[in-house]
Amino acid sequence: DIRIELLNEEAQPVMRYLVHRAWVSEFQALPDLDAGANAIAVEHIKVENEGWERDLTLAETLET
Repeated sequence: DIRIELLNEEAQPVMRYLVHRAWVSEFQALPDLDAGANAIAVEHIKVENEGWERDLTLAETLET
Protein backbone atom coordinates (compact mmCIF):
# COMPACT_ATOMS: atom_id res chain seq x y z
CA ASP A 1 0.00 0.00 0.00
CA ILE A 2 1.15 3.56 -0.69
CA ARG A 3 0.00 7.01 0.34
CA ILE A 4 0.04 9.99 -2.02
CA GLU A 5 -0.10 13.43 -0.40
CA LEU A 6 -0.58 16.79 -2.08
CA LEU A 7 1.20 19.58 -0.17
CA ASN A 8 0.53 23.31 0.03
CA GLU A 9 3.22 26.00 -0.13
CA GLU A 10 4.02 25.47 3.57
CA ALA A 11 4.67 21.75 2.88
CA GLN A 12 1.55 20.73 4.82
CA PRO A 13 -0.65 17.95 3.41
CA VAL A 14 -3.95 19.24 2.03
CA MET A 15 -5.16 16.11 0.22
CA ARG A 16 -4.28 12.44 0.62
CA TYR A 17 -5.00 9.32 -1.41
CA LEU A 18 -4.56 5.75 -0.21
CA VAL A 19 -3.58 3.27 -2.93
CA HIS A 20 -4.19 -0.39 -2.09
CA ARG A 21 -2.11 -3.40 -3.14
CA ALA A 22 0.18 -1.42 -5.45
CA TRP A 23 3.23 -2.65 -7.36
CA VAL A 24 5.67 -1.16 -9.84
CA SER A 25 5.03 -2.59 -13.31
CA GLU A 26 7.49 -0.41 -15.27
CA PHE A 27 10.69 1.40 -14.28
CA GLN A 28 13.03 3.69 -16.21
CA ALA A 29 16.31 4.49 -14.48
CA LEU A 30 18.07 7.84 -14.58
CA PRO A 31 20.60 8.32 -17.36
CA ASP A 32 24.24 9.01 -16.54
CA LEU A 33 24.53 12.69 -15.66
CA ASP A 34 27.37 14.97 -16.77
CA ALA A 35 27.93 18.08 -14.63
CA GLY A 36 29.18 19.96 -17.70
CA ALA A 37 26.11 19.19 -19.81
CA ASN A 38 22.85 21.10 -19.99
CA ALA A 39 20.47 18.22 -19.18
CA ILE A 40 17.72 17.31 -16.76
CA ALA A 41 17.18 14.06 -14.89
CA VAL A 42 13.87 12.30 -15.41
CA GLU A 43 12.87 9.06 -13.75
CA HIS A 44 9.71 7.15 -14.58
CA ILE A 45 7.79 4.47 -12.72
CA LYS A 46 4.40 3.04 -13.55
CA VAL A 47 2.39 1.84 -10.58
CA GLU A 48 -0.48 -0.62 -10.92
CA ASN A 49 -3.00 -1.07 -8.10
CA GLU A 50 -6.10 -2.93 -7.03
CA GLY A 51 -7.97 0.09 -5.70
CA TRP A 52 -7.66 3.56 -4.22
CA GLU A 53 -9.60 5.99 -2.07
CA ARG A 54 -9.36 9.57 -0.92
CA ASP A 55 -8.45 9.83 2.76
CA LEU A 56 -11.26 11.97 4.16
CA THR A 57 -9.79 11.98 7.68
CA LEU A 58 -7.23 14.56 6.47
CA ALA A 59 -10.02 16.93 5.40
CA GLU A 60 -11.60 16.58 8.86
CA THR A 61 -8.37 17.58 10.61
CA LEU A 62 -7.93 20.61 8.31
CA GLU A 63 -11.39 21.93 9.18
CA THR A 64 -10.70 22.00 12.93
